[in-house]
Amino acid sequence: MERDGGWQQAERDGLRPLGLYLHVPFCRTRCAFCNFYLQVYRPDRAERFLTALRKELALYANQANLSGRPLSSIYFGGGTPTVLSADQLCDLLATIRRTFTCQSDIEITVEAHPDTVSDRMLTRLREAGATRLSLGAESLNDAELISIGRPSLAANLLRAVQWARAAGFDDLNLDLMYGLPGQSMESWQQTLAGVVSLQPDHVSCYALTIEPETALAQAIEAGATKQPDPEMQTAMEQAAERILERAGYDRYEISNYARPGHRCRHNLLYWQAGDYLGLGPSAQSYMDGCRFGNLADLSGYEARLNEGLLPLDHREELTPDRQTREALVFGLRQLAGADDRLLDSLCSDREWHRQLTTLLDEQLLERKDGRIRLTEAGRRMADSVAIRLI
Repeated sequence: MERDGGWQQAERDGLRPLGLYLHVPFCRTRCAFCNFYLQVYRPDRAERFLTALRKELALYANQANLSGRPLSSIYFGGGTPTVLSADQLCDLLATIRRTFTCQSDIEITVEAHPDTVSDRMLTRLREAGATRLSLGAESLNDAELISIGRPSLAANLLRAVQWARAAGFDDLNLDLMYGLPGQSMESWQQTLAGVVSLQPDHVSCYALTIEPETALAQAIEAGATKQPDPEMQTAMEQAAERILERAGYDRYEISNYARPGHRCRHNLLYWQAGDYLGLGPSAQSYMDGCRFGNLADLSGYEARLNEGLLPLDHREELTPDRQTREALVFGLRQLAGADDRLLDSLCSDREWHRQLTTLLDEQLLERKDGRIRLTEAGRRMADSVAIRLI
């Protein structure tokens, strides 16, 4: 029996809400920029994975520290979750609801490639309780999609958006990338204008990064394509902010824009030091001051679970100091920044305080109105700032 609605009692009992992430490690093909753990989809692999995933769910259901904790969000990521069938995804969602207590207003996100959905699938997912759909658009320029090994056409995205709205999804995200091979400022602005015309509720804009051992990294090494131009990417980021904010989207995180009431609850758990449990190969978790992750190997993941063991690859108990540092660093990804009271317990560390002072002097950070946040220059160097503060 589904246990929706038990979250009010759970919060009165002092139980913090929890996010659940499920990594579906399959795609039809691997994009040229991708370094996530995944395998090419095959029906037999998918069935074995789902069997193992149900075992992992059952093991966590018996963990004392999860007893009664309400799920505030569920996120199906990957990979491409929608290479699974509608029946498989809906059955998995039903299993989760039987296993965990769910908030009555739970956010349930499903990531999807436009080519892997149908009107029937999206209707089934919405009827099963999915509340949010995240479509990997990347670009509305077919040549740019080809340049990153993306087997899709922009027209397929338009069709998927229409199906999503007809199915009843009123929380729709589109993922975009900038700095793609052959992409110009003009074509990027055309993509942004096209996205605005589709009226999604949320837009994510990511700068293309070249990850080692990807097809794109190999193409650059061979001289077949060029590295992204950092100055052009900065100009593209500024264009995205200008165009999207003019269209009514609030930039609330470095890469994310939302209409009022449509911020991604699950991702806010990451940026606000909330607890989340990750299931599936390579999935990462953070709960009760402990960070742990699963094996990035489907066969090893299945083998551990067949033995009745959790498929963990690493586990680290964070000291209170480390927890505070991480809360600050992740909080800085939000445009509003982090509560500067986090600094109080860290200022006894002289070297860390010196680093903080230097970042303020370099105008990469600023303190104002009880918050500490990245400046515009700091947002362009967010990763290096994070390394210096962690």
